[in-house]
Amino acid sequence: MTTLEKVTTRGNGSNGGSDAILKERSPLVRGANAVRRSGVKYTILGLALAVSVFPFYWMFVVASNSNAVMSQFPPRVIPGPNFLTNAQLALEGVPFVTALLNSFVVASAITISVLFFSTMAGFAFAKMRFRGRGGLFTFVLGTMLVPQQLGLIPLFILMGYFGWIGDLRAVIVPSLVTAFGVFWMRQVVAGSVPDELLEAARMDGCSIFLMVRHVVWPSVAPGAAVLGLYTFLFAWNDFLWPLVVLGNNPSSHTIQIALRTLSDTYYVNYSMVMAGTLLSVVPLMIVFVLFSRQMVAGAMDGAVKG
Repeated sequence: MTTLEKVTTRGNGSNGGSDAILKERSPLVRGANAVRRSGVKYTILGLALAVSVFPFYWMFVVASNSNAVMSQFPPRVIPGPNFLTNAQLALEGVPFVTALLNSFVVASAITISVLFFSTMAGFAFAKMRFRGRGGLFTFVLGTMLVPQQLGLIPLFILMGYFGWIGDLRAVIVPSLVTAFGVFWMRQVVAGSVPDELLEAARMDGCSIFLMVRHVVWPSVAPGAAVLGLYTFLFAWNDFLWPLVVLGNNPSSHTIQIALRTLSDTYYVNYSMVMAGTLLSVVPLMIVFVLFSRQMVAGAMDGAVKG
């Protein structure tokens, strides 16, 4: 067999493989595969969205129907016409507006304080050199292992010594700074603020506070937004400690304590309770919408740098 015949035979034998490769690399096939992958992706995201939204939808269904209708079997799964009536009952049953304002004051004060102190402490642990830094940071992390319930009695005694029982200060002051906030901001500062930038600020004569204000804070703002949103949600939904320290003063109740008061009877009007709960979620949704862009930016920033 001549060399030309061998080349021709080898080319004819590999013709099917070449056709398969070309077919696989064709734009139509690639487009079909991309559409198939996108369909699977959006199906999974749609299911996750449905699972996330369903509790809010069911809350509205219960809040817009009467208690008798929701006691039927099977229960009604479509909204009813009684939401305004149930909401009015919830507003009249407890000092709802006052409780909302108290929760907003408590959550806002705690969030601002945690962001300030956590940023300062995180900057110190991440960029400053001092004796005992590692041991002190380990001690701060170790406090996260202590359950909140263990500190209720001594903290209550301390609040009584200060005369703060039944006062919002008893809820705000113990949460002015958190170990998780210090840990979070330490990691954010370490990954977002280069040492060269701090050295340049020192050469320009900046003090510690000026460096934090003009150099550190603009760099860590997305991560701080994530911490702020988490802190606000946690402070807004906190129930145990406000119940212990504010239980005897209805005028200082937070929204979670007020909602508990709605169901503190032998007969529970679940429609009224759900209407009040839905109204209490509205401020959280507003805060989430206002700061969702910063939260996503902080998460993406951490993902890229990680």
